Amino acid sequence: MKNLKQKLIIEQMDTKLKEFIPLLKNQSPESGWLNAIRTSLKMSFRQFGNRMNLTPQGAEGIEKREKDGSITLRSLEEAGRALNMKLVYGFVPMDGSIEKTIEKRARDIALEIVKTTSNTMALEDQENTSKRLKKAVEDKAKQLVYEMPRHLWD
Repeated sequence: MKNLKQKLIIEQMDTKLKEFIPLLKNQSPESGWLNAIRTSLKMSFRQFGNRMNLTPQGAEGIEKREKDGSITLRSLEEAGRALNMKLVYGFVPMDGSIEKTIEKRARDIALEIVKTTSNTMALEDQENTSKRLKKAVEDKAKQLVYEMPRHLWD
């Protein structure tokens, strides 16, 4: 990466996001976190609602929205405070790190570019070997990672 500041930003973000990886093992309770915590505390909907300035039906609605995924982060934070909990929010890169995500995307684009060029050359009876094509993809991917052009995510 030619931009050292960008490289540092990526490294710092990867370090922060790595902390969330162990949480992938913890699946959400089937009934949702709010319900699981509230029932663990032996707290009724009335008590939960009172702590949130809601009716028991409103408190039940909060739990339903969490379970079906339509709850807002603000509502989750407020419900967490009512349960004496703090909401923790984060992401885990599907490829393991932001750096690997960039490398994978660069390889995908490099493959498209090399295939297009290779097809043109084949039509002109100048086809390359698979070894040369593989090397061309690697080189182009490295160049894209180094330059980090804006079109990388188009």
